[in-house]
Amino acid sequence: MEIVHVYQRVRKDFGRQCNFSDRSAKLVADIQPDASLAASYMIRSPVEIACQETKEFSEHEVNTETAEYTTTGINHVEGGWPKDVDHAEIEQVSRYRKKEEKKESFAETVKEMGETMMHAIKQNNAVDIYEDYFLGEESGVDSAEAPSAKVTTVFRDPQELKRSINSLSWYPDQATRVAGAYSILDFQKAPEGMSADSYIWNIERSATPESTLSPSSPLVSIEYNPKDLHMLLGGQYNGQVAIFDPRKGTRPVEVSPIEKSHRDPVFSVKFLASKQGTDAFSCSSDGQVLFWDVRKLAEPVETLMIDPMQDGKLLGGVALEYESTMPTKFQVGTEQGEVILFNRKGKTPSEKIAASYPCHLGPVYAVERNPFFPKYFLTVGDWSMRTWCEDIKESSVMWTKFYDCNLTSGAWSTSRPSVCFSTKADGSLDIWDILFKSSVPTLTVQVTDVSIQSIRVDSRGKYVCVGDKGGTISMVELNEALSKMQNSEKPNVAAFLDRETNREKSVVARIREMKLKEQADRKKSAGQLAGSATPKKAVVEDEEDPIAEAERGFWEAIEMDKLKRERNIEKKQKAKEAAALEAQDVAADGSNAAPAAEKPVAANDAEGGKVEDGDAEVATDAAPAAADEEAAAPAETAQVEED
Repeated sequence: MEIVHVYQRVRKDFGRQCNFSDRSAKLVADIQPDASLAASYMIRSPVEIACQETKEFSEHEVNTETAEYTTTGINHVEGGWPKDVDHAEIEQVSRYRKKEEKKESFAETVKEMGETMMHAIKQNNAVDIYEDYFLGEESGVDSAEAPSAKVTTVFRDPQELKRSINSLSWYPDQATRVAGAYSILDFQKAPEGMSADSYIWNIERSATPESTLSPSSPLVSIEYNPKDLHMLLGGQYNGQVAIFDPRKGTRPVEVSPIEKSHRDPVFSVKFLASKQGTDAFSCSSDGQVLFWDVRKLAEPVETLMIDPMQDGKLLGGVALEYESTMPTKFQVGTEQGEVILFNRKGKTPSEKIAASYPCHLGPVYAVERNPFFPKYFLTVGDWSMRTWCEDIKESSVMWTKFYDCNLTSGAWSTSRPSVCFSTKADGSLDIWDILFKSSVPTLTVQVTDVSIQSIRVDSRGKYVCVGDKGGTISMVELNEALSKMQNSEKPNVAAFLDRETNREKSVVARIREMKLKEQADRKKSAGQLAGSATPKKAVVEDEEDPIAEAERGFWEAIEMDKLKRERNIEKKQKAKEAAALEAQDVAADGSNAAPAAEKPVAANDAEGGKVEDGDAEVATDAAPAAADEEAAAPAETAQVEED
């Protein structure tokens, strides 16, 4: 039996408060017992009932994630500036301060903040905030931990035709994403149907790429904008420069016109330190460095030629280096093995080329300054990695041995000044700690079986991404021994680099002295050979290029040898003429009585030209004596006949 009570109410009364009132009892239903159901039940006797006065409770259990808590300190160095003011730029800071000081509310604000400041000063006077509670205990990472690294995540190219990853760039905010430039750089070896897409990966989801970049030509280089986190600058294989924004789709937002772009693949692109973050520049193997305003890529803002000798022979650019603390300087690694230092403050093209460093025997694949000591920079090329100082142009400060395979790229650690990385064509990653050992790598990790093409370290120095020739991005995680700064590491590295620099300066100075001495000796010997003739070559300056000096020495040696040969030939010719004249006289005077054995020998010696410098004089002196003997022989014969 179902009891249903329908409660009806007008629509306008919905939601109102219910008003209850007392009334007399009303029988709603009367259910009579059913005898047929009695057979389904049994009588329980006796009946036991347990009861207690306490309330009933229920218990529930939930398994939650464990939260790990760590105690860390915060060193607040700079902050509170507006977004459009870069605190690292002195001009912007001074301009903003002058603007704020001119406001009427500035004085009142300072007075109000004075009371809070006085309260804090009194607290500091009452409590010694610099008291050391742990005397004798040093803070920092335990250096006893062994260096280690492991591959944690692998991002594979989703395309069937695998392409090499020639450039990587970390997302500027917390390094949660990494962008890779996929392309095949082997000339005319790109297969038909090869995709031109490049990808942005989320480090927490390695199955599929987070975003896709679809340029008109494969990307060779890529770089995130540090001021605009969603903007990427890409250099294409056909020489164009493109701007991407994943929020607006996969296609480029803006592309430079082909006639105003590079004529070769854009091997490197970088953003410049500017107020709005819209300035960038690129380099290519066509010998040009183009500066761009990413808001308008119709034409480059400035063009620099990589021509250090100013003779019209351009050097192809392969790698770019730019440090935001040096806004007017940048370096270009070339295909010819040189690194060119540019200074944009120069007024003429020759003044803008500040220095040239003869680094490697082949293309310079990577150039990067030490983030803690910008005066020092590393270069990677041929079979070695070298560390240079700006003050020394002749030789590097440190260098590795020549490996059996080519080195392909390199980078400094962003968290430790003594740690750097180098990649090789055999798929291994070498991790160096110059304070621990500078001759061999501290750790070698075999990341892949194919050649590694690119490397990039995140801003925390914890992760290192490497891209190989098979289209795979491998993320290597470093332990604290390699990613956290050790005790007194920075001053120790500074002392180490200064010591190596002073040693190399002494060696370079000694080599210069020896070269000057050799030049003086060569000039002296050349002057003695040439007599009163003046040397054709001018005095070489102290800063002469070693290659030019070697060429000059080579041609001087050739001139000296040529002069010596001419003198020897002249002596031989005179001896030959004298011997020929004597032979003719002898043949005319005593052709009948001359010995048969002597004349052929003299003739052969004269005609063959086999007379040496010392033998020529002997031959000329002996010729008259032989003639007298030959003349005397016929006279004696005639006397005998008369008798």
